[in-house]
Amino acid sequence: MKKYSLIFLIGICSLVACKKDFINIPSKNNPTLDTYYNTPQEVYAATGYLYNSVWYDYTDKAFHAIGETLAGNMLTETGPNYDGGSFNNFTVLSTDALVASAWRSLYKVAGTATVLQSTFEQKIATSGSTDYLQNAVAECRFIRAVAYFYLTRMYKDIPIVIDPVALAGSGDYNVPRYIQSDVLKFILEDLDYAEKNLPQTPVEKGRVSAYSATGMMAKVYLYMKDYANAKKKAGEVISSKKFDLYPDYEEMFTSSKANNNQESMFALQWIASGGYGFANAVNCYATPGPLMKPNFNTGYSSVYPTIDLLNSYDPADKRRQWSNMEHGFFRADWKNDNFPGGFKYDTTGTEYETATTFRNGSRANSLKYVVGPGSNGEDLSPNGSSDMCTYILRYADVLLIYAEATLGTAPSTTDASALDAFNKVHNRGGNFNNIPVTEITPDLIFKERRAEFAFEGDSWFDVQRRGFAWAKTYIAGQERGSYTGNGINSFKTSITSESQLFLPIPQSETVSDPQLLQPAVPYYK
Repeated sequence: MKKYSLIFLIGICSLVACKKDFINIPSKNNPTLDTYYNTPQEVYAATGYLYNSVWYDYTDKAFHAIGETLAGNMLTETGPNYDGGSFNNFTVLSTDALVASAWRSLYKVAGTATVLQSTFEQKIATSGSTDYLQNAVAECRFIRAVAYFYLTRMYKDIPIVIDPVALAGSGDYNVPRYIQSDVLKFILEDLDYAEKNLPQTPVEKGRVSAYSATGMMAKVYLYMKDYANAKKKAGEVISSKKFDLYPDYEEMFTSSKANNNQESMFALQWIASGGYGFANAVNCYATPGPLMKPNFNTGYSSVYPTIDLLNSYDPADKRRQWSNMEHGFFRADWKNDNFPGGFKYDTTGTEYETATTFRNGSRANSLKYVVGPGSNGEDLSPNGSSDMCTYILRYADVLLIYAEATLGTAPSTTDASALDAFNKVHNRGGNFNNIPVTEITPDLIFKERRAEFAFEGDSWFDVQRRGFAWAKTYIAGQERGSYTGNGINSFKTSITSESQLFLPIPQSETVSDPQLLQPAVPYYK
């Protein structure tokens, strides 16, 4: 997919937020329907924005804090950037900055997609239909669906806004929350449209296709525990033979040359040279300082793996070393002033972090989305942000959805097709010494998903969908402490209410729209 510059996207970037974070209205200085969107290039430049900076305020920090820290996979720093560590111990408040930034960003995604969808539909009505305009409408509806899927998994009952311009013009911003089952139905309607109207092969590399929509529908159905439809949709993707697993798991997350590979079904597209908000910032804040300094003044280790996650890997699971930096980790191609001969991760020092040693709480750093300096052909911004795509849906997910949906509510399964799908992921790259599993259980599926998708912002939703009783026991059993001396400074946390499976709606929103504090209502009459 082409990575469009800010200047090239100026017509779309002029979308601005008004009183509500989920309302976006176009500037009056935007190109008109008569003078613009007359070529595929103009239309795809607009929809290209939906893969980039509108997501930034979510992917910057909330992505890990919500998707991984709540799940017990990562710890965040306890400073103000991560709301004082509230995600570490389930003391998240409606006033927390990341609660608001996730809401703001995802409604910006949905609102921008909705405005563009309406614009393209008006263009079709006045100038006639073209393949590229129809594709663009479907692309917008796909992106909107994914944004709402994140929102409803985070906040449960949420507003749906299908005409942001009319709402903004009305001056009445009292928008209700709609029950989650109706939000999920709305999401499936968008994905169904996208599946029927997107091409089976993307119009350019990095864009979504009809099968991206099919795969996302499988994920939504699984969340709904509609196992029959989840299996059906996942099976359609598998049968298409359009996708395959990327053979090098570690490279998939540490090199931009793996961007938009055969496994990627939907990924955000970042531009290292695009400036703040347009590049993948994980390289700045999840990376240890000695790797980024002094060449870049970043590398904060502000989120890092928990002891619980590290201990959860099976000894034969190579994804521990493919996903984490631990003592002895070495990359010859990562070089800076501290490591001219290649980067070596060494935790034998006694300081928190020195020029050559690493001493955060779990003696580990996440490896996913980390692109070390000096890597061949990698483009990094002045602060160390990268071009690395952010995977939202991978083929590995579809394979595991198929296996889990085949299992359904049963205690176990030996179904051959489910085992085949599961073992393709399980044994990728010679993992587990190519020894396949012969029976699948719910706990095995969960363990596999945790190892496969750690640090990808999705693990909390796997915990959440297993229900409050299971989540309560699971969270209570985790070790979220830190190594100290020869032992562990233990830290346990717990959830005591089913409401803690979801985030509170930001106080900034409920102040301006008190209706959000009222019980949710049906969207469909």
